[in-house]
Order: sequence, then C-alpha cells, then structure tokens
Amino acid sequence: MKTVLITGASGGIGEAVAIAFYTAGYRLVLHSFSHPERVHLLADQMNAKRSGAALAVQADLRDEKEIDRLFLKASAFGEIGVLINNAGTSLRKLLTDTTASEWDDLFALHVRAPFLLSQKVIPSMVRAREGSIINLSSIWGQVGASFEVAYSAAKGSLIAFTKALAKELAPSNVRVNCIAPGMIDTPMNALLSKEEIQAIREEIPLQRLGDAYEVAKGVLFLASPDAAYITGQILGINGGMVI
Repeated sequence: MKTVLITGASGGIGEAVAIAFYTAGYRLVLHSFSHPERVHLLADQMNAKRSGAALAVQADLRDEKEIDRLFLKASAFGEIGVLINNAGTSLRKLLTDTTASEWDDLFALHVRAPFLLSQKVIPSMVRAREGSIINLSSIWGQVGASFEVAYSAAKGSLIAFTKALAKELAPSNVRVNCIAPGMIDTPMNALLSKEEIQAIREEIPLQRLGDAYEVAKGVLFLASPDAAYITGQILGINGGMVI
C-alpha cells in the first residue's frame, strides 16, 4: 500500500484529493498549517474506518526546519510513493502594492517548499524505480492574471520546475506532472464578489466553476498506473478557459 504526502490537505482541493486517495486505498500523510484541526479531524475519521490510514501533521512550509520535521514524521509513517505539492495561498494586489516579504512568502510556499520536499522523496523513489510527484499550479501560472502578478509568477515557476524535474527523473521511472486548475468552487475563491464570479463564469466555455473533486480525480489519475506513460505534463482542469 503506497503512502501519499499531501500538503495543504485542509483546503478545498486538498481535502478532496485526500478523500479520493483514501477511497483508492492509499495511506495518507495530511499536512496543514493554518487549519490543523481540519486535517486532524479528517485523519481521525479515516482511521476510525480503516486503522492506520492517515496521519495529520502541522508544519509551516516556509520554514526549512518545519519541512524537515514534516518529512521525518511522514517517512516514519511510510515510505512516500506519491508527493502532492498542493499547499498555497493567493495574493490579490497590484504589483506596486506588493511587498518584498509578500513576494518571498509566496515563492517560499509555492516554489521553495515543493523543491525541498521533492529533494527529500526523490532518493527512495529512484531506488524503487517508481514514484509520482504532482504539483498543483494554476491557470494563472499558464497565462498570468492582473492583480495577481506575484501569485502568477510563483505558479508559473512551479510549471517550469515540473517540466525540468520530469526530464531529470524520467530515466529512473519517476514521473512528475502538474495540475493547473481554473476557477474552482473553493474557499480560496470565496473572496470574490458574486459579480466577479458571474463575470468569470461567462468567460468559461462550460459556463460553470469547477468542483474540487473534479480536480482530485485528475490528481488521482496522474498518480495511478493508468498514467504510467505520462510525465512532464500540465493538465488543465479549467472548463475550456485556457485551451
């Protein structure tokens, strides 16, 4: 039974991903920073139904020592066969109003943390000659968004990281892919007004926002044997907003 480490498992997409992998029979390490009570509750519910199914860990992924602690706990629970770099936060500001510390925090969470965690799981994956790293980027990492320049830049960096690492690890049969969600109905987008949501919905060919479980199914597919010949790809789950 493979163990999967999911960062940001307390968010809308992260929780949906956790449930999808639990249902598929994986063992889970569920990470959160801002809402540890949510992942502890989720882990308790999973363990009540299947003993030893999940472990909840709180860690600030902007802190390298916290990443070390997270990995030690995760690897003690089970050798990581799937890493899902999902943790993130948005920042809606003009670039001229964005502070250097805000910029650094976004890159620490969206780019540096996936780099450090990938470094930690790669050796055992290479030895086993199997493994999957899946990064959660964004539609804005592909095309950019005004008022979200820092966020777009960080997510775009994660896409480039995915492509390069996929080439590096392919000879060891370790696959690296990326999901780029569009507008998904999650708490992160709850900050938008009804008018903003409606305007965005009208730009989406499928005329609706996505569901977190639709993203989760894409993540689960990329981790599965059915995707054994897929690496270095950016899967857009966006209702046709970017084609």
